[in-house]
Amino acid sequence: MEEQVMSMPRIGDKAPAFKAVTTQGEINFPEQYAGHWVILFSHPADFTPVCTSEFITFASLEQKFADVNCKLVGLSVDGLYSHIAWLRTIKEKIEYKGMKNVEVRFPLIEDITMEVAKKYGMIQPGESSTKAVRAVFVIDPKGIIRTIIYYPLSLGRNFDELYRVVVALQAADAFTIATPADWRPGDDVIISPAGSCGVAQARMEGKEDMVCKDWFFCTRKISEQQVWDAVLKK
Repeated sequence: MEEQVMSMPRIGDKAPAFKAVTTQGEINFPEQYAGHWVILFSHPADFTPVCTSEFITFASLEQKFADVNCKLVGLSVDGLYSHIAWLRTIKEKIEYKGMKNVEVRFPLIEDITMEVAKKYGMIQPGESSTKAVRAVFVIDPKGIIRTIIYYPLSLGRNFDELYRVVVALQAADAFTIATPADWRPGDDVIISPAGSCGVAQARMEGKEDMVCKDWFFCTRKISEQQVWDAVLKK
């Protein structure tokens, strides 16, 4: 039997467009989110424990993401009434890590036909042919996919990392830099290798804090305050 190949968008692609019914009404994606960063994420199924822990966490962090101009949009292949009942149960009955009475206010997409999940390659036959894996798409204000992260059904997401990704991408755009391993606001950043426009521009601008350990490894300091000033003003 021929192996089924699932297509999916790539980093740098325009986010596939769709219209869908959600727990917050109909949405036109990504058009109506223009000007905002978006985390579009899928979960395998309503009324499952790992997904429940994730939704409680996402909902508790919604304002934190909003503060850096990032909106949240969830998806599973369950129906709207299942979504509504599940989110009501989360609010009324579930407590996780001290978080309780949590109301999910961001939209959760109904995708019974799997139309959206298939557009984004969220259905992975190696995991399940009927459930979306834990996919994360970070989409920028121009509707371009900037980061893709996939988790298997058994593994819950790390939300500190998702937030770090959004902040790091915005910092990279604002300062035309790259961020090294484990970067956090206030850490040194990477600038383009010597001989490229990045290092040349840094030298022309008199950035005396630029340090080159070798021709390919140059860093400079950007203060934590500078990062947050650039990110939060958006």
